[in-house]
Amino acid sequence: MLELTNVDAYYGNSRAIQNLSLDVKEGAFVAVLGRNGVGKTTLMRTIIGLMDRMTGSIRLDGMEIGGRRTHERALAGIGYVPQGRGILPRFTVRENLCLGLFANPKGRRGIDERVFDLFPMLKQQLHRRGGNLSGGQQQQLAIARALLTDPKVILLDEPTEGIQPNIVEQIEDVIVRLNREHGITIVLVEQNVDFARRAAQAFVLMEKGRVAAKGSVTDLTDDLVHRHMAV
Repeated sequence: MLELTNVDAYYGNSRAIQNLSLDVKEGAFVAVLGRNGVGKTTLMRTIIGLMDRMTGSIRLDGMEIGGRRTHERALAGIGYVPQGRGILPRFTVRENLCLGLFANPKGRRGIDERVFDLFPMLKQQLHRRGGNLSGGQQQQLAIARALLTDPKVILLDEPTEGIQPNIVEQIEDVIVRLNREHGITIVLVEQNVDFARRAAQAFVLMEKGRVAAKGSVTDLTDDLVHRHMAV
C-alpha cells in the first residue's frame, strides 16, 4: 500500500531523514516509535509532502507520489492528522469537516454520517467554533476531517498527546475501528508503547532520522523499548 525506498528528506540543507526504507501493507497498522527529536514527525511530513526537499521513492498503491505536491498526495489517498491537530479555530466544526471534502477523490460534498457514528459529539457541536472545543474534541474533529478525504492510508501524529485521560481511550478505540472495521491502513506516531502493542501489527523504531529496528509488534521487546525510547 505505502512503500518508501531509500528516502532522504531535508529541512533546508539539513538531512533529517536518512536513507529510510519502509513497506506498509494494505490494511496494516504500523506504530512509529522513538524518543523525541528522532524524526518521527519528519517522516509523516515527508510522506505527505511537507519537506523542503526529498530524494528516493514514495509509492502509494503502486503509484509514485514522491514528486507530487501535498494536495495531490491527499487526493491520491493519504489522510493526515498532524501533531497539534491543525484545526482552524475561527471555523465551525461543520466548516472544518468540509475542508476534508476538498480532498475527497469522489467529489463527495456531504458529510458522511459514519463520522458521527464514530464521533457523536461532533454532530452536537456542528455550529461551534473549532477554537472553543477542548483538546480531545479537537482531536476527534481532526480525525473525522481526515476520514472525509476517503483515505487509503491515515497518518496520525501522536493523536493522544495532551488529551484528557477520559477521552484518550475513546480516541484509541476509534483508531482501532478505522483499521479493523473500515479497512484503512494506519501509520501511527506514538509514545504510548502499551497502546502500540495492543493496536498495531508492526512497529518501526527510529533513531537520528533512520530506522533503527522494525518488525512484527510481537518482536517489540522491553529491551528494544529501553534501548531506543528510554530517556
